[in-house]
Amino acid sequence: MKTKLFITAAIAALALTAPAHAETGIAKGDWLVRLRGILIAPTGSSGGINPMFPASTVDINTKFVPELDFTYMFTDNIGAELILATSKHSATGASGALAGQPLLSAWVLPPTLTLQYHFMPKSAVRPYVGAGINYTIYYSESASSFVNSALGATDVSMSSSFGWAAQAGFDVDVSPKVFLNFDVKYIDMGTTATLTTGAVVNKVDVNINPIVAGVGLGMRF
Repeated sequence: MKTKLFITAAIAALALTAPAHAETGIAKGDWLVRLRGILIAPTGSSGGINPMFPASTVDINTKFVPELDFTYMFTDNIGAELILATSKHSATGASGALAGQPLLSAWVLPPTLTLQYHFMPKSAVRPYVGAGINYTIYYSESASSFVNSALGATDVSMSSSFGWAAQAGFDVDVSPKVFLNFDVKYIDMGTTATLTTGAVVNKVDVNINPIVAGVGLGMRF
């Protein structure tokens, strides 16, 4: 809560000190800062948990979190956006002997950089599309109490991944500097989770590939 209040206060302070735009729309040299609420909905699948549970696949839960992003306009139409958010997700058995059982949890940090094209930069409603790259880091991984009880104390590690990203969205001006934002992304994201219980090592490959839908408020500087 303190972090969200700080971000909101910082954006408000910048808005008070930034020069006002005399016209609707965006232009070369503008910075666009958005604070969104995003729904992260994984769409991928997994392999089996090998070698002990080859028939057991996993599901990753959906999550709603805040997101902060920054866009710099290189021209009136072309900008680059850096997307920053982190979320905690859980993996649950989806089939086989582990169906319905909680397996592990981890925090996910997927900074994503996209190059955008804004179709109508001088309009009060500005649609855009974008494409770029993503690097996903997993941290604070832990096995569930079910896994620790059934197999013994288990350590979890998850590999980082590179992938591509695509997005589409639009901004709607509500004042010369403030606008609403609606945005949808698809992010190519995956990992190999390694579960180590003593001398026994199990691995599962997971394609997370989330659709990220967001709505928020932005400011232009």
